[in-house]
Amino acid sequence: MRDLYSLAIRFTNGELYILDQQLLPQEEDLILVKGVDHMVEIIQMLKIRGAPAIGISAGLALARFSMGIEDRAKVRSMALKLRESRPTAINLMVIIDRMLAHLEKENFHQRFEEEAVKAFEEDIELCDRMAEYGAQLVEDGDGILTHCNTGRLVTAGVGTALGVIFKAHEQGKKIHVYVDETRPLLQGGRLTAWELEQAGIPYSIITDSMAAHMMKLGKIQKVFVGSDRVAVNGDFANKIGTYSLSVLASYHDIPFYPVAPYTTIDFDCESGDAIPIEERAAYEIRGARGRFGDVCWAPVDAPVCNPAFDVSPVDNVTAFICDKGVFSRDELKQGALKKL
Repeated sequence: MRDLYSLAIRFTNGELYILDQQLLPQEEDLILVKGVDHMVEIIQMLKIRGAPAIGISAGLALARFSMGIEDRAKVRSMALKLRESRPTAINLMVIIDRMLAHLEKENFHQRFEEEAVKAFEEDIELCDRMAEYGAQLVEDGDGILTHCNTGRLVTAGVGTALGVIFKAHEQGKKIHVYVDETRPLLQGGRLTAWELEQAGIPYSIITDSMAAHMMKLGKIQKVFVGSDRVAVNGDFANKIGTYSLSVLASYHDIPFYPVAPYTTIDFDCESGDAIPIEERAAYEIRGARGRFGDVCWAPVDAPVCNPAFDVSPVDNVTAFICDKGVFSRDELKQGALKKL
């Protein structure tokens, strides 16, 4: 397999490396992936995150670590371990299923490599298209609110929602980005702020609970968010807190745009009611973990509810920005995604 390079994922000299996002922004460290079980751990511990990047890295891991194994049952078991490592991000299932479709073929190892490379290269193109479409909606002087992290760290390319912001900045539009810190794991405050700082884009970090106040003050003109799974009716799942933003944006009459490639659409999912929501560990809510160590601010055995995602209904979506174009709420309701 030839060398591949992105900010989050690197395949070089036959080895797969992942940028450890738990250590950002203070430290940049590449993890050498040692096997499928190790890749599953990396995914579940959020050292790699974001629907496109999870799928791409899992595909590369399957191609790399199934190499030389002729026992198809063993390879299938490896693939299913990867496929089940995160339940909400649909890109993971899509890429693994594409690879498994070749398992019974004589040259399945080569086909695995081809599919993994194709997914990587395709994602770069998809990101560029989404950025072009989305940037057309950004006006000079806009204050833009975004949630979680949706840039180069979660794709092979320029990103989804952040890719739109990068492109608008590249076009010379003077924008200011308001970054939800994104509790409980602070992907906005840690990762989005880091990416924006590297790109030289003006930004301010806010707590999630400040969004309504900033909208009321007139600081926010657009909301761009990513997605981990899109139902064919236009409902979509994204990092917990996105639904709240969709409600607030609707109330304040602010355009609200999810941004995601066609690989994030679940064509078997009719509505957001059918999207599985991952429940994560209690320690993420009781305190914080990082390179500073562990901090617990709640009672050590406090009961916790920790859904990692929520679903925003199509009624709160102004338009869906995809690599195939921009689809209005009415177009989504009329089944535009089913025709892709």
